[in-house]
Amino acid sequence: MAQLPETFETRMQRILGADFPDFQQALQQTPPVSIRVNKQKYTADLNLSKVPWTDTGYYLAERPSFTLDPLLHAGAYYVQEASSMFVEQALKQTIDLDQPLHVLDLCGAPGGKSTHLASLISKDSLLVSNEVIKNRASILAENIAKWGTGNVLVTNNDPRDFGRLPEFFDVMVVDAPCSGEGMFRKDPQAVEEWSEENVVLCARRQQRILSEVWQALKPGGILIYSTCTWNEAENEENMAWLAEQENAESIKLNFDTGWGIVRSEMLGVEGYRFYPHAVQGEGFFLAVMRKAGQAEEESYSTGKKKKYKLQEAGKKEKALVQNWVLNPEDFAWIQHNETIFTIPQDLFEAADEVYQKLYVVYGGTQVAEVAGKKVKPLQPLALSQYLNKAEFNTFDLDLEQAIRYLRKEDINLGTNGSDWVLLQYKGFPLGWAKQIGNRINNYYPKEWRIRMDLPNELPEKSVLE
Repeated sequence: MAQLPETFETRMQRILGADFPDFQQALQQTPPVSIRVNKQKYTADLNLSKVPWTDTGYYLAERPSFTLDPLLHAGAYYVQEASSMFVEQALKQTIDLDQPLHVLDLCGAPGGKSTHLASLISKDSLLVSNEVIKNRASILAENIAKWGTGNVLVTNNDPRDFGRLPEFFDVMVVDAPCSGEGMFRKDPQAVEEWSEENVVLCARRQQRILSEVWQALKPGGILIYSTCTWNEAENEENMAWLAEQENAESIKLNFDTGWGIVRSEMLGVEGYRFYPHAVQGEGFFLAVMRKAGQAEEESYSTGKKKKYKLQEAGKKEKALVQNWVLNPEDFAWIQHNETIFTIPQDLFEAADEVYQKLYVVYGGTQVAEVAGKKVKPLQPLALSQYLNKAEFNTFDLDLEQAIRYLRKEDINLGTNGSDWVLLQYKGFPLGWAKQIGNRINNYYPKEWRIRMDLPNELPEKSVLE
């Protein structure tokens, strides 16, 4: 690792005291590797060490080549830094997760916290996962589609745009862009880019983000704020600023002291700090704040007929594809040009409100493209938790075939036919191919394909096995 900046070291010595040498030593060690399992897809028990603050997080003994594991591409798990999984405790301890909620992940890409939130909220809750940078929003949409919960809208908006949805969200997660001190051992470039001036700039930007998005949180709603940095300016001071500006209340969390998480306190605001010498994870900070006031009973009824932006799919088009989804009556079937997608029926009104006010990159589950009687199943359907596999011909690929398919190469199944085929690996859907005689057309999305050069030998098994 590069030499730490002197002013950073001085500050950390002040904060950590006698623990500073252990902290220094930890920064020279190899970072731990952790994953979070999609229990809606992968239900088998795992013989792995657990991340203590989440029900679905596990440590791996070493870092494998994740790209060469088809189960990653199938959305069976997500590679995520362990410390950031603490968001689960913040949610479970402050919100009734059995209730229908509107949740915002403001800085969502690449998708770690969003897929985690999607796993924790109920099926009749709506998650809006936002990313301000356009190309990163595409990566976020890919990971949301792979996770397959179908109750997420991916947006590409600036924080100020959320003022168009006043008092809409019950929960906001703001994993704010920061100076990145907690990433020093994983990312040498973070050390090179660090400066006191950048810390000040980041703290000001975080305040701007919070002030612009605050009005979209319901009175009584919960803000979960996090960074991957250790300085007080971007963490405790910003939360104290929010408490003063907005009369927000700091919420205290309970957890096992054996986890190694350090409580901090400043001006009545409590935060939670993760240091690499004390926890098996990277640098992280989290605080939970409650907005003053109490939310009114929600109602979308205006007394007059509302004009919706989302257009219902035609009966003929819907009839062609509705059996491709389990429990089709539970979903609203939406058509935009030739694309048909679903969102849970109970979320239609809320989703339409988001579509009217924000730029939505991806929503619900894209099911098919329909042109006349020609119907093409779409990639997100293959990865959906609601896919009705009984409606399709399926074919299980071996590892080499699966990797070739994920590279968007030609594969030969040794079969004949003229229909769509759902390709799987060990029973986990990967995507679609079209059989034309003995030839197979590979429909895996070009932008999702594996690009890395392949090693001489492929891994013998998945990280989940």
